[in-house]
Amino acid sequence: MSDGELMVRAASERDLPEIARIVEAAYGVYLPRMDRKPFPMLDDYEGRLADGYLSVLELGGKVRGYIVLIPREDGALLLDNIGVDPLWQRRGLGKALLAFAEREAARLGLNRIAVYTNEAMTENIGWYRKFGYAVTDRRTENGYKRVYFEKILEARDNKEKEAENRI
Repeated sequence: MSDGELMVRAASERDLPEIARIVEAAYGVYLPRMDRKPFPMLDDYEGRLADGYLSVLELGGKVRGYIVLIPREDGALLLDNIGVDPLWQRRGLGKALLAFAEREAARLGLNRIAVYTNEAMTENIGWYRKFGYAVTDRRTENGYKRVYFEKILEARDNKEKEAENRI
């Protein structure tokens, strides 16, 4: 991936048109498999931006992906939505967004990441499993047949905890 520097940052209003384009391109491929638009195609990105939950991944100064992360009261960070421009998929950008989610969870003091996908998006099911997410539930919610996952994040090692306690 030598197309410039990769950076994940908080989204801004100027990013919304590019996020909308990525959403349409990334999730439009699922329309023939589903009886309704995938949830990410209906999400309120302006609201997610206003709430501070929306981040973008830039590569070479251009938005190539996005992620919506929502802290939950149960101690998990909900990875509510993630997308990478199809022209930039299979280059490690989704993996970089997942790593960002783990860093955000740690920064917020959360030890789990929860995520869900539609059962029709079979590629996503294998993808989340590949990165250590375990299936926790399958159910229909808001008319969508969803598969729920969770990843327990490793606790910091004892040396880090000891060093923190000495400060």
